[in-house]
Amino acid sequence: MRTPSTTEPPGGSTQSAISRSGLLFAISAYVLWGVLPIYFLALEPTGPFEIVAWRILLSLVFCALLIMVTRAWRTFIALLADRRVVLTMGLAGVLIFVNWQTYVYATLSGQVVEAALGYFINPIVTVFLGVLVLRERLNATQWIAVGISLVAVVVLAVGYGQLPWIALVLAFSFGVYGLIKKRVGPKVDAVSGLTLETAWLAPVAVVQLIVVASTTGLTLGQGGAWHTVLLLLAGAVTAVPLLLFAAASRRLPLIHMGFIQYFAPFIQFIVGVFVLHEPMPPGRWVGFALVWVALVVLTFDLVRGARAARRQVAALT
Repeated sequence: MRTPSTTEPPGGSTQSAISRSGLLFAISAYVLWGVLPIYFLALEPTGPFEIVAWRILLSLVFCALLIMVTRAWRTFIALLADRRVVLTMGLAGVLIFVNWQTYVYATLSGQVVEAALGYFINPIVTVFLGVLVLRERLNATQWIAVGISLVAVVVLAVGYGQLPWIALVLAFSFGVYGLIKKRVGPKVDAVSGLTLETAWLAPVAVVQLIVVASTTGLTLGQGGAWHTVLLLLAGAVTAVPLLLFAAASRRLPLIHMGFIQYFAPFIQFIVGVFVLHEPMPPGRWVGFALVWVALVVLTFDLVRGARAARRQVAALT
């Protein structure tokens, strides 16, 4: 058993402080992601293509400034020399572009509840992708969670009269994005990763702005000072939650992050149902209830696995 260091505060207060700060960072990140629909709605009459284009370009500017201020150029340049990492982040950029574009479209078209559904089922999709892509083996509890979620999708498809494609696109695009980020691992930090992703997407964003300018016209600077300021904050609004999330991930156990990740879709759901008054017929409630049951089952398995791991570690010390 390890002997406590004389420089370590009694009662493990350092670890406790790290956990408290990690908890604060995590909750802040997911709350900010949760209220994104309100931010995007405040940008009207700006359309989804213009919003995402500015989000890409201003995120690139914000991250570049952050790299300059923190003097992290050497780390970033070293990443540029790794062709595999650069190409991988290009693929990640494509996926996050699909995710952003779908999410903003859903928000501005009055489908925030379905967008929330996408992030509710994302953990289950991640488990499913682990089997499909990484050839991982699921235990019985995890298979039950996946099975319940598939039933939920069928129920929701019947309720919507079509497949909930927005939810599925959001869940799978972010799920595959997460797999790619897992592959690059600690080699790519949050700021460098977002910088590379948005750099790949910058030409696409420029083309989108040209198309919008030649058709409906750009709204930047046309909707008053408050609207202009909000639109110019798109880069910070995108990057800040990612940085908070990265800081939380370094300080909190995975099981804590697993619980807190439901903050964002829960807030989005509340916004969609009780603030924007989107319709929730009985079939949709049943579908969401099944998704929540699947998440409870998955969370139970996560807690059980974490406790077993702790017991194993304790037995070896």
